[in-house]
Amino acid sequence: MSTSTGAVTADDLELAVQLAISVLRTAPPDAWDAKAGSLEWTCWETVEHLSDDLFAYAAQLSPKTPPADGDIPFVWQSRRPSGPANVIHANREAGPEGLLQVLDACGGLLLAMVRTVPPDVRAHHVFGTADAEGYAAMGIVETLVHTHDLADGLGLSWDPPADLCARALRRLFPDAPHDTAPWPTLLWATGRKDLPGHPRKTSWRWHAAPQAPN
Repeated sequence: MSTSTGAVTADDLELAVQLAISVLRTAPPDAWDAKAGSLEWTCWETVEHLSDDLFAYAAQLSPKTPPADGDIPFVWQSRRPSGPANVIHANREAGPEGLLQVLDACGGLLLAMVRTVPPDVRAHHVFGTADAEGYAAMGIVETLVHTHDLADGLGLSWDPPADLCARALRRLFPDAPHDTAPWPTLLWATGRKDLPGHPRKTSWRWHAAPQAPN
């Protein structure tokens, strides 16, 4: 059960990204065109999408005056009709190690912003205008759940630390159950798994805006 009530930190984000990269490095080199779990994307595309999320979150925080009502106007493009629309695409000639280097680089960009942006800075997100902690938590959830999708497609084991999951849940899913194990609860909160005693989610969202003090 969740017992961690601390704030989400840059160290949490760094841990999530590095754990994901460590696991993904063990994937067979010829497995990256398999579907990523229940997604319509390949595993390669899913890592590009995750990298793009981390990059985009860093970009939202980075202007001197972060956007209050929209996303930074990059051009997002899909390389096939059912693929993700990204700014970030990895060079296939660089192979899986190059793909993971792209993920590491994009994670580092968000990490740098979370470490340096003052706590009173806010930037637009469709699920609520967020502070640096919120963007760190969003980066963690994207990393944890998409690595779950990837592990399913690549035939890997993925079981992230309970405390890390608990802090992300507390920050983004304040209405999630508190008496269930954090990792299964996070998968339930993002529509990926059943959770005993709770209806399966057919749609979901997180709450990016800072929560009001009790």
